[in-house]
Amino acid sequence: MRLFECGALVPGCDWHTRADNDAEIVRRTVEHLRQAHGESLIRETMIDNIKSRIAEETKAA
Repeated sequence: MRLFECGALVPGCDWHTRADNDAEIVRRTVEHLRQAHGESLIRETMIDNIKSRIAEETKAA
């Protein structure tokens, strides 16, 4: 399972999402950035920043 935490990109934001693949995480994150943060233009550099912050979710013991 892959994990993205918005706070890694937008300090103070607690939103996060999990999905089996990075494409779904990017799609959900772009939607979140538009709705919650008022981003109307998502540039390729923003997509790259999202992708670089996606991590493999580790299971806590």
